[in-house]
Amino acid sequence: MLSRRRLLAAGGAAVVAGCGSGPDERTATEDDGSGGYEPLVVRPSGFEDEGTIPRKYTGVGDDVSPPMTVENVPAKAETLAIVLDDPDANEFLHWLIWNVPADTDEIPEGIPQSGTVDSLGGARQGTNDFGEVGYRGPLPPEGDAAHTYQFTTYAVDTSLELAAGADRGELDSALDGHVIDRYPFVATFER
Repeated sequence: MLSRRRLLAAGGAAVVAGCGSGPDERTATEDDGSGGYEPLVVRPSGFEDEGTIPRKYTGVGDDVSPPMTVENVPAKAETLAIVLDDPDANEFLHWLIWNVPADTDEIPEGIPQSGTVDSLGGARQGTNDFGEVGYRGPLPPEGDAAHTYQFTTYAVDTSLELAAGADRGELDSALDGHVIDRYPFVATFER
């Protein structure tokens, strides 16, 4: 079931990316020698793809953002953007962060709930569906089956002119035509 959701997440990401941008536009310097390329990979450090999100990173735990490792950012990328949502709850939004410098190797645990993140080169965070700026972890209703959460990272060819506190629609519009590559990471949590 997660694999099907992962495919849906990737399809939805393609819509956000807009026409005319995609991984096939990478430069020859990014070619791995076999005619392909090394795809962008951004994943939390404390749990596996299609695994369970540790309580610490949820609304019933410490409610802090997980540390994330960043690999294979395209040379043309200037920044990264990350969206965390819950497709099992009408894409309920838990986190928006953008303008993370493309040369970032790791995103630390516990990003502060502030509009601007100085420790990440002035990255900006948007308003989640809790009505707050920054990260809020998974918090599915008690008794629900495990919810699926998708962390989608976008490699972006520019620094987005978007004010801190923006909503998802504003971020989607700003990303349109600027996404070079994307990486979906899926995990679950239940109470």
